Amino acid sequence: MVMRTFGWSFGVTAAGLAVAAYFWGWTGFSIVLILSILEISLSFDNAVVNATILKKMNAFWQKMFLTIGILIAVFGMRLVFPLLIVSLTAGMSPTDVVDLAFHDDKMIDGMTYADHLHEAHPAIAAFGGLFLLMIFLDFMFDDREHKWVGPLERFTAKLGSFDVLSTLIGLIVLVVSAQTLAPAHKEGTVMVAGVLGLIAYLGVGGLSDYFETHGTLAHLEDEEGEAEEGAATEKAEGRSGPKPVQLAAGKAAFFMFLYLEVLDASFSFDGVVGAFAITQDLLMITLGLGIGAMYIRSLTVYLVRQGTLDDYVYLEHGAHYAIGALAGILLLSIKWEIHEVITGVVGVGFIGLALVSSIMRNRRVGHTPGQNNNESRAEAKV
Repeated sequence: MVMRTFGWSFGVTAAGLAVAAYFWGWTGFSIVLILSILEISLSFDNAVVNATILKKMNAFWQKMFLTIGILIAVFGMRLVFPLLIVSLTAGMSPTDVVDLAFHDDKMIDGMTYADHLHEAHPAIAAFGGLFLLMIFLDFMFDDREHKWVGPLERFTAKLGSFDVLSTLIGLIVLVVSAQTLAPAHKEGTVMVAGVLGLIAYLGVGGLSDYFETHGTLAHLEDEEGEAEEGAATEKAEGRSGPKPVQLAAGKAAFFMFLYLEVLDASFSFDGVVGAFAITQDLLMITLGLGIGAMYIRSLTVYLVRQGTLDDYVYLEHGAHYAIGALAGILLLSIKWEIHEVITGVVGVGFIGLALVSSIMRNRRVGHTPGQNNNESRAEAKV
């Protein structure tokens, strides 16, 4: 299972580090390795959240996530998207931005590419911060079977009956952030970027939920009802078969895929900006962060295939608490510089606490990890 899931990641790592050593020597090798570790540490919680969405998608779209999705993640979100952000915020043509990015000693208006990207950080932080904040709020306002921080989550679940509460809170947080955290000449930019982050979440997430409810999954639910009737007949006749599993396909899976890509972009902002503290070479940054992104994708698939989220029920909670913390860190970074190590430690810390809590819960209720998977396989054999 490990080699089948992480094989491509291992291969890309070996090839990427070999390329780095060939073109930039041992210095480049070390920088690319450090960047890869940075990306993995910053995005571990991203893998857990991705897994909660990916497990609803069929095998075809899971493969798309690992193939087309990784190309979008590496070249789109970690190379093209920052170039586009600099072009829009600095008012430069795309060709000038590309030329500036690939010549780290070149300046336009007295600023390097890294300087322009740093100047665009308030807009990046507002977009990513609002997108991630909405994910966290909607998770907290949902009434779930398992509750990690019981008193808090029971209270927020009651508030969830007010459907637009998360949007109202998001808008209030955006206005306060723009007025108190943004530089005087960046207030409008922060407001527009934050609203775009909110629109991205509501648009892509809303369409995904719509098609999940009214489209493909609704059709699958009808099929499941028919299958259950057939199973009852088979049981009466002494026959049995595997239970159908609802997995999204078509439009529902497509919009879930888009949602995952926007989510990945929101997580990648801090890694892209932080990478310039290590090197100004855009190719090194893309290669190092790309290797890290491969492991996050593979880890996501591994969690889905192993049923880890079902066995350790608080992992999803820990990941969403980490998302809430990251959203706050991004918004605060509009005014103050917050080191990437803090972001990574907070994310891994929440995941670690959630894992420990899950293990303790399993011992308390007598649940053995992998038990559900083994039962499913046994039923399929019958």
